[in-house]
Amino acid sequence: PSYQDLHPNDVGNFRGTNAYQGPTASATPSTSDNNNSTPATTPSTLTPVQGMNITPTPAAVLDIMSRAADWQLGNPTTDPTKGWVNAAFYDGVMALTKTSKDAKYFDAMLNVGQDNRWQLGQRIYNADDHAVAQLYLDLYEIQKSTDMVQPTRERYDEILDFPKSDNLDFTLSDHDNRWSWADALFMDPPAWAHLSKITGDPKYLADADRRWWITSAYLYDKDEHLYYRDSTFFTKQEPNGQKVFWSRGNGWVIAGLARMLEYVPADFPDRAKFEKQFRDMAAKIKTLQQPDGLWPTGLLDANSHPQVETSGSGFFTYALAWGINQGLLDKAQYSPVVFTAWDALTQCVQADGKLIHVQPVGAAPTGFPDTSSAPYGVGAFLLAGSEVYKLVGGK
Repeated sequence: PSYQDLHPNDVGNFRGTNAYQGPTASATPSTSDNNNSTPATTPSTLTPVQGMNITPTPAAVLDIMSRAADWQLGNPTTDPTKGWVNAAFYDGVMALTKTSKDAKYFDAMLNVGQDNRWQLGQRIYNADDHAVAQLYLDLYEIQKSTDMVQPTRERYDEILDFPKSDNLDFTLSDHDNRWSWADALFMDPPAWAHLSKITGDPKYLADADRRWWITSAYLYDKDEHLYYRDSTFFTKQEPNGQKVFWSRGNGWVIAGLARMLEYVPADFPDRAKFEKQFRDMAAKIKTLQQPDGLWPTGLLDANSHPQVETSGSGFFTYALAWGINQGLLDKAQYSPVVFTAWDALTQCVQADGKLIHVQPVGAAPTGFPDTSSAPYGVGAFLLAGSEVYKLVGGK
């Protein structure tokens, strides 16, 4: 099976019509579910938090981040260590290493890289198989060993030497050879930008910039300031008649924007374009937050998607907090959004540290077991926590 989020025709909610059918209650649990865990919080028991004074302390943020990371490290899934499911978790753990003084998190990530021999996944062009490069490049920044980045550089050079077409039609058999789905904008572009910073060679950032805007021109809705997950969603509708914009898909994008901007120089010609798209998406996402502090899986039809979901919300929380910390978003306007979201996310961490309410691998709004967890959801939570920690004065 493919380890990228499922194609739309693999999602049970699509029945061959333009009308989206809404959530299903009997979705298959993720392989990362642990049915022996503490009973899950149900959607109705999340405490509404908007308007409350819920600014956390740095110590509280670090504590719950550590517990969530410890649970996931202690309960690994069978997903490939070179694949995107784990790579997004590794990104979160690397963010935790900059916050926690406990060396076990860095050691765990170094072991992943060494066990992988710093190799990417097997598929040459598929962004999902490049996501783990972000771990290797982050580790390189600490240890400065060229062995950590050489396989990534060789892979990217091969892609530049033998480029694929820019046709992003998701119905093509080789659609995953290009950034034809929203998730890809988190998985791949930040590593290309980071590699330019490390090597001093601008060609990697230049190509990531070119391909980002090709994908944006195709999948970004300039009226809604949201991304379609892929081209098969252009004509889909929610039960309320609205367009289908998947929460995690847009979470991947705005989090990818944040991580991309970390490595885009201030004088880069398209820096302002990236910042504008980030601000436009953030402004839209701010308006879609629900009373409990989180976001629905179908962003424009909350009534049809009432289930609590933490992976998309985690990426939104990360990106908005990052934007405040970077001076791209107004602190007075966005801090309440971040703090209400963070409080709601922490309510989804069980006493044993397991983060629940994570939508399994998919491509669209859908129902799933409340106990569902997955490494990428924990990664989003850790990324969010790392920026909330800075926002509340953590050092």
